[in-house]
Amino acid sequence: MELPSGLRSRVGAGYTGRSTDHRGRNLEKRPLWSLPELQELLDEWLVATWQNREHDGLRDPLHPGRSFTPSEKYAALIEACGYVPVALSAEDYIELLPSTWRAVNDYGIRIKRRTYDTPGLIRRQHSGVTEKKGLWEVHHDPYDISRIWVRNHHGGGEWIEATWKHLRHTPVPFGELAWDHAARGLPEGTEAEIAEAAAALLTRAHAGPAQAWTGKPKKRTRWEKQVAARTKATPPIPTPAPVTEPDPAPEAVAEEQVPLAKVIPLGLFDPLADPWKRS
Repeated sequence: MELPSGLRSRVGAGYTGRSTDHRGRNLEKRPLWSLPELQELLDEWLVATWQNREHDGLRDPLHPGRSFTPSEKYAALIEACGYVPVALSAEDYIELLPSTWRAVNDYGIRIKRRTYDTPGLIRRQHSGVTEKKGLWEVHHDPYDISRIWVRNHHGGGEWIEATWKHLRHTPVPFGELAWDHAARGLPEGTEAEIAEAAAALLTRAHAGPAQAWTGKPKKRTRWEKQVAARTKATPPIPTPAPVTEPDPAPEAVAEEQVPLAKVIPLGLFDPLADPWKRS
């Protein structure tokens, strides 16, 4: 890639090489660019010159006698595939989540009888959004109630992450489906009681039916089956097993006591055989 003459002259003047002795001449008379200025000039040259210059390696099978520019080739590929997939950033993911508007009180923010708090919240203040009566924009994930994101209207619009108050007491992650199911069963229950009921439901769903027979089995309702099936729960933290000393001299299992598996040889591929002929 050939750089413009003006760019080469200034880069060459400030080039250090392997030591400070290998520099250009008359540096005090020739102003040098900083790295951000040099990067900005290089980006401008790539967009204005390099991308719009024909390259011999960019050709089309339908037009072999013509070379294309990178911009023309990129436009042709866009017409063929339709779009270029770009991975979402963390901010983009939060922007796409469902939103609601809430007031920030001394205890934090309440959503569906759940309390969220963080030291970075701006409490008991007007957000500045008069259309929403001073409320704050809150984004939440319906499949993970462990945290929410509050837009900082007093700053640059960045997100303030607030965690659930009972997150440490309920280590099983779950969504609003399980929370709403537990809340309907406890209409007068506190936030801690609903959290324990939702965690117990997911724990039973993960453990499965009991092995021991305790009488007539309790049938789960259709709604409980749907909640357990649609909620992804992680297993509880396993307790470490007690360390036991190994036997001093374990008896080796006799070789004749372990039956060997039947060996089924694989067939050889014959490229000259008729694949439609049945043996």
